[in-house]
Amino acid sequence: MAQHTPDLPPELRPLAEMPWFKRLAARFFGHGLTRLRAQHRASWLHGQADGFRSGHTAGVEYGFKEGKLEGLEEGRQVLLIRDSRSTEHRPPSVDNHLFDDWRLPLSAELKKRMKADVARLLPAHAQPSLAQWKMIFSDTPSTSVIAGAGAGKSTTLVLRILLLTHYLGFELDSMTVVTFTRESRKDFINKLIEMFALWGQPLSLQQARELVRTFHSRILPMVRSLPGFERLQAFENLSNRPQGADEEVDSNPFDLRINDAQRQQLNACYHRLFNQDQRFRQLIQPLAKAALQLKELERDHPDVQKRMAVTELAAKRDEELCDAIEDLWFRAGAWPIKGIEPSRQTFEINGSTFHCHGYIPSFDAWVVLGFDPRENPQICRPNAKLSVRAEWAVKRTLFQAFCRKPLIWLDSYEMSKRVLSTLAGDASAGPGFDYKVKGELVSAPLLDCFVAAAGFIENLGLDVPDAVGRMSFAKDDPDRFFFEALSLFWRALEDHLLDQKPPVMTYNRMFALFSEHSPENLKLLSDELLRPMSHLMIDEFQDVSPQIVSWIRASLAEIRSRGPAMHVGRGAQRSSLLCVGDDWQSIYGWRGSSPSYFMEFNKEFPSPSTTRVMLSDNYRSHQHIIDAAEHIVRAAPAIPGKKAKASGAPKALQPVNVLERDDQALGQRLAEHYNRGDSILMLYRKSSDKLLIEQHIQPVVNVDSSLPYEARRLKQLTYHSAKGLQADAVFLLGDCQHLTSSPYKNQVYRMAGLGKAGDSEPYDTAQKDEILRLAYVGITRAVSHCYWYVEPQDTQAVNMPRASDRVAQGKAFFVDHRKQPQNA
Repeated sequence: MAQHTPDLPPELRPLAEMPWFKRLAARFFGHGLTRLRAQHRASWLHGQADGFRSGHTAGVEYGFKEGKLEGLEEGRQVLLIRDSRSTEHRPPSVDNHLFDDWRLPLSAELKKRMKADVARLLPAHAQPSLAQWKMIFSDTPSTSVIAGAGAGKSTTLVLRILLLTHYLGFELDSMTVVTFTRESRKDFINKLIEMFALWGQPLSLQQARELVRTFHSRILPMVRSLPGFERLQAFENLSNRPQGADEEVDSNPFDLRINDAQRQQLNACYHRLFNQDQRFRQLIQPLAKAALQLKELERDHPDVQKRMAVTELAAKRDEELCDAIEDLWFRAGAWPIKGIEPSRQTFEINGSTFHCHGYIPSFDAWVVLGFDPRENPQICRPNAKLSVRAEWAVKRTLFQAFCRKPLIWLDSYEMSKRVLSTLAGDASAGPGFDYKVKGELVSAPLLDCFVAAAGFIENLGLDVPDAVGRMSFAKDDPDRFFFEALSLFWRALEDHLLDQKPPVMTYNRMFALFSEHSPENLKLLSDELLRPMSHLMIDEFQDVSPQIVSWIRASLAEIRSRGPAMHVGRGAQRSSLLCVGDDWQSIYGWRGSSPSYFMEFNKEFPSPSTTRVMLSDNYRSHQHIIDAAEHIVRAAPAIPGKKAKASGAPKALQPVNVLERDDQALGQRLAEHYNRGDSILMLYRKSSDKLLIEQHIQPVVNVDSSLPYEARRLKQLTYHSAKGLQADAVFLLGDCQHLTSSPYKNQVYRMAGLGKAGDSEPYDTAQKDEILRLAYVGITRAVSHCYWYVEPQDTQAVNMPRASDRVAQGKAFFVDHRKQPQNA
């Protein structure tokens, strides 16, 4: 029986299944024919072809079926493997953290030991709360501490430093504590030395000063380490003192006053640029014209309404008035003025004819001479009922309201000299005229305006020429010429300052050199210079500017990139950032600061892990003070969940008293509190208010100023200057009101990415919130009593928001004594 071969196709099976002897005979017969070469070649070839074809077909079919079965099985295995993998291509993610993923090595035993030491060495009232301990013992790379007014943050911050140094062995030169002003730095240094002494760690004044810095005093050594800048001076610290006397000077970032040494450099740069740059000269001319032109007055202004009635009478006497005033100017040697044609031109005001005194061809403007304030105000024309000064005042008001021709009104002989130097192109003493950028409250010397505008732009982390190139103004807006001139001047000033011996640089320029825009510059710094930035503790962080934030982030990124090698053999390892602030006390937006970096701390300072601490206890004020201040500020955007509670020794509850402006009544009440032994803060919004109130509080001022400094109980400050201070009784003079709109600041705010998307006036929006925060700061200075004297609503600013609009009615924490109280 033939063996069955199931592996062969059916077509080949008959051959394979022949009996074996037949197959053997066929094989011998085939071999014989082959040896005899007896095959019929044609038949053989034909058979070969047929066999090849049939064999090929059978083989392909067989192979296909077998291969298909094997392929399906292998395919199932391949699919099973591929199902376990992602077919999507994804590159590794970028680690944008500013810190390594690490923790402070705080054991339970270490915490227990420190708590025992604090309980033993500090009095009962100074023992930290649970929230304060959370701040002290934060072990994450980054920590944000929301510390409201009177939260006792200074003591807590000193205890944090003690933890790092005394208990963990961190070196002092691995850390920096940043305060914003000279005054706050001095106070913190004293507290630090006192506390370290209690722990048996003597700290010298020099050591404390090295640790507690302003941002400005930390950036200066960095720039001085660069080749050629070893003796660099900061423009803000320039003075006429001997060289080297600035080593211990810290610039106050909120002091905009320009001293003589700084002005000398500004004037010298202006003089050179004015003489060398034709475009700059062209830009100054419309600025001078705009600055000197008589400012318009609204026609519904009370002075205009009062003097319109005498327009016709004033016109009849105008030629005689012109003669009288010209005589005074001629006698003073101030008239005629070179560059002004003494040509009387007539103007029509409400149908009546008036005259001017001259014409300036280069300005295409007419000139009217004013009544110099040094002249006798009682001088009269013959048979006139009014004085020359009074007649002139009527004419001036009418021209302000109704004259639309370009008109320069020379108010004084001194002003004529400045105009003369401007017309003569004499730039040796600077521009010689004031200017008012739209949105600013007052005019200022042109170069002061340049410094202020450039400072604001740079504080936002922007380059002045680049920002100016992205601004836009109406064709006839003088600010268009102002900012183009600023762009030319600022670049020239930076070059001029660097050419000095030794070179000079602004602090903003220093921060920009080591910001995120120039990370390669940080590579040039030694480990010793960078190490103090490793463990940063920053107070008043809500007042930080974008420029400073960029520098901090760049420094932390560089420290991380250098890795463990930077810390070999040292107790302090890696880096950390602890920021203490209160977004409700952010009141320096007009200088370019923004609370958004504190409010969005986790986004702005990315970290593997962050600790957030809310210090809600207020150890300064009673609950009515707290609630009144928070009611005012709560309308502004803020970190959610904030609500302070009075802590410490209980105090009698007194409401915040809101009163009509009455300087005499204020003086009497202030004297009563002083005579009771209270400490007093007299806070004002404008310097003119300080002058007005002085006569009413002079007796108290005389008594207090005769005492030793440490025994004095009366301080007079602006709202802004009072931050960090406190007193038993606080007197607030003046409302907090947003009075103007700033087109240029709105533009650069948008460039800096500040404000909400779609808000065309983000700076103005921020300022409307800031007036509420300013009132909060003022009120929370009070320990027991707060009196707020508010002016009636100004008819010229009736649509501009005021903080006092938020005073609540029917609440225990406010008593509104005004005749027509505003609804909350």
